[in-house]
Amino acid sequence: MNAPLPTRRDEAWRYADLKALEPVWAKLTGPEQITVPAGETVSRQIAELPVIDGVGMIDLDVTIGDKATFILHVLAHNADYGRIHVKATLGNGSHFELGGAILGSGKQTLEIVTETIHAEPNATSNQVVRSVLADTATGSFLGRINVARHAQKTDAAQSVKSMLLDRGATANAKPELEIFADDVKCAHGATVGELNKQALFYMASRGIDPVTAKKLMLQAFIADAFVSLEDDAARDGIEGKALEVLEGLS
Repeated sequence: MNAPLPTRRDEAWRYADLKALEPVWAKLTGPEQITVPAGETVSRQIAELPVIDGVGMIDLDVTIGDKATFILHVLAHNADYGRIHVKATLGNGSHFELGGAILGSGKQTLEIVTETIHAEPNATSNQVVRSVLADTATGSFLGRINVARHAQKTDAAQSVKSMLLDRGATANAKPELEIFADDVKCAHGATVGELNKQALFYMASRGIDPVTAKKLMLQAFIADAFVSLEDDAARDGIEGKALEVLEGLS
């Protein structure tokens, strides 16, 4: 990359592990350009980050044509510092769907950063991100939604939930709305919590051992991120990888 190394003054890099990033910054390439032609649907799944010296980076710049759909499902887990950045620019009547999971343990720092630009009217976007964090891992989601002045009838939503398995783990969520149109529907929600002890007790009272109960609850929690993936084989692939990683966390 020719650009200078980012600093924490840049909101998009507020929670990043800049020390880990510095040695590999010059080796990284610019964003991958993706164009979805008008009226078409493109679906993509990313279950592994390309890792250089412990740093894994995905950077996508997506342009979605009129009445087109881009569906992206991502899994951040296999790097000391991992970052998935997606910039999506929506055309008239288009749709952007994101399902993401962050699974961290040890001293990992993992993040999903999105910039969703509703540049034209009648477009919709939906982002669902689930994080499970153990040990002293840090998981972050930063999602900015920008609605242009003439982008009326925009409908945008974000749902971000994090589960902390250990008190030393950290979850950050920073949804951001910048709306210049007046006929829009935009919503976001973010929660951070632990496994529901009442639910665990209930499952134990039904003869389910604690390890299995915990596993089932985490599986259901993470499955939310992939429910929008209609292709069974693709969903089984990325969700299966997520469940495999969860085994190591729980």
